[in-house]
Order: sequence, then C-alpha cells, then structure tokens
Amino acid sequence: MSVSGSTRQNDLDVTWLISIQPGGDVGSAGQYGTQNNRQAYLTFGDKSWGSVKLGKDLGVFASDAILNDMTLLGVGAGAGLGNATYGRIGTGFQYADWKSQVAYTTPNMNGFQATIALTQGWNATATTNAGSLSTSQRGGSNPAYEGKASYSFAANDVTGKVWVSGIGQKIGGGTVATDDPVAYAADIGANVNFAGLGLTGYYYSGQGIGSTFQFLDGYSSAGKARDSDGGYVQATYVLPTKTKAGLSWGQSNLDRASGESNTTLVKTNEMWTAGLYHPLTKHLNLVGEYSHIKSENQAGAENKTNSVSLGGIIFF
Repeated sequence: MSVSGSTRQNDLDVTWLISIQPGGDVGSAGQYGTQNNRQAYLTFGDKSWGSVKLGKDLGVFASDAILNDMTLLGVGAGAGLGNATYGRIGTGFQYADWKSQVAYTTPNMNGFQATIALTQGWNATATTNAGSLSTSQRGGSNPAYEGKASYSFAANDVTGKVWVSGIGQKIGGGTVATDDPVAYAADIGANVNFAGLGLTGYYYSGQGIGSTFQFLDGYSSAGKARDSDGGYVQATYVLPTKTKAGLSWGQSNLDRASGESNTTLVKTNEMWTAGLYHPLTKHLNLVGEYSHIKSENQAGAENKTNSVSLGGIIFF
C-alpha cells in the first residue's frame, strides 16, 4: 500500500512516495507485526538533465535481478524474515534491500540510462554457527557506493533490456579487524521478450558481499573476505488467457576464506521453480508455484525441501 503525488514547478518535476507494509518486520520482542516502511522518498529533476532521489527506496545493485524475477509476485523459496516471502532471494541473486540513499539518474538517451548513488551502509553480519565476523548492529558508518547502467531496446516485435550494476563499501564495526576491508560485487543481466515469450539471464560475483543479504557471512571470524557468485535463468510464456507460465533455475555460491576450515558455513543454495501467474484484476494476481530447494554446506551435507504454493497476491 502506498500514497504518492507529483507536480511540476519552476521547470522541475517533483514526486514523492510513501509505502506501508503492515507486519513486515520483527518487533523488539521478537514478534512479527510491526510496521515496515520500505519506501519514503522524493525525486526532482527534468527529462533534459535527469533526476535526483532523496530518501528510502530499493537499492541500486541487484535491483534489476529482483524486478525481473517471476517469483517476485509469487512465493519462491517461501517465508523469510518477518512474514514476507523470499522469491529467489539467496538462490540466484542477493537482496537489493530498501536503503536510505542519495541517487542521480541520467535522462533516457535513446534507451541508455545510468544511476549512481550513495546508500546506507551495512556491517558484515553472521548467522548461527557460521564462524563469521559479527557486529552489534547492521548500521555501518561507511556509506556504500552503488551504480547501474542499462540499455533498453525495441525492434519490431522484440523488446528487451541489458544491464550491469555494482556496489562497493568499506566494512567496519566488526569484532575483529578485516584483512580485506573493501567489499564489492558486480553483476550483468539481460531480458528479451518476443510474442509472449520472455527470457532472462543473470550473473553476479563479489568479494566480502556474502550470501542472500548483502554482507551476510561475507567475512570469516578471522576477518578474511569470502568470495561469492551466482545467477539464474528464466523462461516465461503468456498464454492466450493472459496467464503467464514460467520455469526458472538459480543458484548462489559462497566460498570459504583463505585458510578457513569452517564446515557449517553454507556453500550453495539452489532452487528450481515452475509457476503459473494469472492477473485476475489490475491489482490481483492468482499464483500457483512448485519449488524444489537444495542447500549444501561446506562439509557436503545437503538439505532438500519441496513446496507447493497456491494463493493470491495483491499489489498497488
């Protein structure tokens, strides 16, 4: 749910938006149900020179990966933190996250557009028994530097988009000093659509960026950066009934740091998803999905789960 407004004054286009997601976060007592404000920003600019964004919105790095994921308006890997679903987060791309930011986006130049941003920094964090660098909170004092460039095209009945993005941040606030203080990652992706058929391919790689969430398990307890990479492929087809059928596969990988012998650390998260998505109304999608998820740790132990999801997704 969101409220927004726009106006044009003094040769400037000005817009604002505030969104509300009830029950999105974990409360101080460890209970779900607190209010989550993912977006609260304003933009100003002109199509001749671009626009500036101030406030909280989706991060720049990996944003196109999540926005092109067919499970975005579905379920995918199931419930995660809070009462939200994960989709393919952690099984093919990293969560772009909702961040405070100052961002500049160029005007659209015959399909080419770029964004540069200073965004809220996160500290490296650890999960239980992961042997990772840990911090007292996720509020890094160093900002992150993010950027993206994309090219959108249309030729006859073929449309598509190609993009690259990146992120870099100095990591601080840990219980030990880091040997590799700058964490970074980059990605590349493409989406092509023709006569109802949609194809998407995506790949990312980084150091100290961690897995699933940015900088989660990105460093060993000795302060050494871990390498990670992953990606996904996806094919969808819109049937004459307007129902979209899709099949996708993706995987996220995390390597041990130099000299590390940790065996409980996650190594690979992989997921296959087959789904049907029907737009019953402009704001209501009926969803049916089957997903097979496999996780493996550094010792080779595997955990496999299958899930079937049926329901409706309302979005505004």
